[in-house]
Amino acid sequence: MEFKLKIWRQKNASAKGKFEDYTLKDVSPEMSFLQMLDYLNQQIIESGGEPVHFEHDCREGICGSCGVYINGRPHGPLTHTTTCELHMREFQDNTTIVIEPWRSKAFPVIKDLVVDRSAFEKVMQAGGFVNANTGSTQEANNIPINKKISDRAFDAAVCIGCGACVAACKNSSAMLFVSAKVSQYAMLPQGKVEAKERVENMVTKMDEVGFGFCSNTYACEYDCPKGISVEFIAQMNREFFSAKVCKSKK
Repeated sequence: MEFKLKIWRQKNASAKGKFEDYTLKDVSPEMSFLQMLDYLNQQIIESGGEPVHFEHDCREGICGSCGVYINGRPHGPLTHTTTCELHMREFQDNTTIVIEPWRSKAFPVIKDLVVDRSAFEKVMQAGGFVNANTGSTQEANNIPINKKISDRAFDAAVCIGCGACVAACKNSSAMLFVSAKVSQYAMLPQGKVEAKERVENMVTKMDEVGFGFCSNTYACEYDCPKGISVEFIAQMNREFFSAKVCKSKK
């Protein structure tokens, strides 16, 4: 297979970036998208150029670090698929592929396709924790949890924090990410102790670090590689308003 690649190149956060064109031949359809970038970088290095910088770690769809725009879609053309799980057989031969980093004020470009997603970490640090008693671990069967509730908590917990929801949203909103992190704790007994403080702190920090507002276009859910539902945004809003009401009554 042969492809024309238009890749965003940017030296650093303060530099002006631009698209650069590459032609890549003899691409195996069984290559993953990141393997294709490795193959490209090998050729760039051999010719004395600067390789394309991109993020990756597990390459198994777990860590969420690989996310980039591919032809205008976060993680590429497939749903429920991370960039590292995408294969070149999903693209037609002799076509152009446009590759660029996430576009968000809260995710400034570090270099080329690498962005600074520490804003997510700041949101988590603001409230993403639970208190636990020290000593021996309590027997799980002693904490009765309705299966529907536990299943829903796990549905929220599968969020890998890749940032596709922010990239897909026209407002660069992080509501889907934050709501998943709030909900995975709020529905379980272990997370209820700090529930009100947590949701207030995380929502406040989300606004503080520069994420936009939610306008309910559902683009975040559509492009989320783990299929996180926008229903969690509604649940987070309920948790937030409940916390505010309780606070005002004190």
